[in-house]
Amino acid sequence: MSHSLTHSGLYTDLYELTMAQGYFRAGKANKQASFDYFFRKLPFGGGYVINAGLSDLLAYLTEVKFTSDDLQYLKSQKFQGDFLDYLEQFRFTGNVYSMREGEVVFPNEPVLRVNAPIIEAQIIETVVLNILNFESLIATKASRIRKACGNRSFMDFGLRRAHGWGGLQASKAALIGGADSTSNLLCGKLYEVPVAGTQAHSWIESYDSELEAFHAFATLYPNHCILLVDTYDTLRSGIPNAIQVAKTMEETGHRLAGIRLDSGDFVTLSKKSREMLDKAGLGYVRIVASNKLDEYEIERLLAKNAPVDSFGVGTSLSTGNPDGALDGVYKLSSFDGQARIKLSESTEKILLPGKKQVIRSIDISGCFMEDLIVLEDEVTTQNDRALKEILLNQVTIDGSVCHSDYNLTEISEYCTERLSKLPGKLKELTVSETYPVRLSKKLETLKNSMVNTIFQNIDEKD
Repeated sequence: MSHSLTHSGLYTDLYELTMAQGYFRAGKANKQASFDYFFRKLPFGGGYVINAGLSDLLAYLTEVKFTSDDLQYLKSQKFQGDFLDYLEQFRFTGNVYSMREGEVVFPNEPVLRVNAPIIEAQIIETVVLNILNFESLIATKASRIRKACGNRSFMDFGLRRAHGWGGLQASKAALIGGADSTSNLLCGKLYEVPVAGTQAHSWIESYDSELEAFHAFATLYPNHCILLVDTYDTLRSGIPNAIQVAKTMEETGHRLAGIRLDSGDFVTLSKKSREMLDKAGLGYVRIVASNKLDEYEIERLLAKNAPVDSFGVGTSLSTGNPDGALDGVYKLSSFDGQARIKLSESTEKILLPGKKQVIRSIDISGCFMEDLIVLEDEVTTQNDRALKEILLNQVTIDGSVCHSDYNLTEISEYCTERLSKLPGKLKELTVSETYPVRLSKKLETLKNSMVNTIFQNIDEKD
């Protein structure tokens, strides 16, 4: 995937440009609008979401453009010449406000707000949803796996099962959420994060014997050798051969780093493997488990005292299984200086009007208490009971990034720190409580007034 393709203005849905041309033809192109990004439902039956993808979104917004090839394609799709002339000069010039990447966020509160000419704000809708929904889902999944692993290491092995080029975003998000390392070399290079991996069964099969394959690998990689022991028979072949290789390595001043279990009953195999390794004086050799793992399976293994030191998690992580998608939406809340609202048959889906801010209260022990959604012009103060945090901070001014450029390690550390402030019950894998998110009285009043006015107008027409 070429660099130019990743910043193409065509990375959007047809109806975004259909509406954009409509705004242009109607003379509304420069009318200011405000859109909110938020989600309604918590994934995985959990109690929170990790905000991820902001850095990738900002990189797109600062580079997005329509190339001559893009414009030629749009011409073939019957878009009009004067609109195409406008797109030729298109750059994003809006002001974006966002919660920090790695922040712990909750349903129905604005996580990101775009203030921009409506034509610009509309064109970027799809990419906002594409990036934030996916990366936030994977970061949240990773944080749950991190919770299940406790102090044991956790590696992202999901690239081969990820959805195409989204595998890079998946690996990045996994590291934000708590993975210690990734098998994804491109991710390692781009973000300067640790990479990890062992060998596949094909390595073992390419030699005439398992023992020969182990010796060859240990000779090549004596300082970080982990042997895959389940190609033929874990307990009768793999572990005995690994022990023999480990003893040979000791003679040359090296140590076998670990063995990897990739199939079978991990509880039984890890316990028997640990026993065999310890009996051979190899207590330092770590046990790694991989294949069909998720937070629930890891929790089950550790509850049964499986002596696994490290987990490699793939498919369930990179695909966000079982949810597969975060239901984030991007909705207009203000146009041309006036608050806007969308109604719904479902009360909980009625949108919040106006430009908004989110204020988080933190108690004296440092724990999150509640989030309050307020209108942007509302004044808030600190009091004796809690510290107030303003969560939506400006990250672009007239289209240029203006916030601190955090690296991936800093984002991950921030995520860990923020999760530590979340009440413990909301960090469990399955929760029965919800974090309180309230509306200010002024916002509640505006919402109710607008709803009543709309229904009154409908009644008058009837």
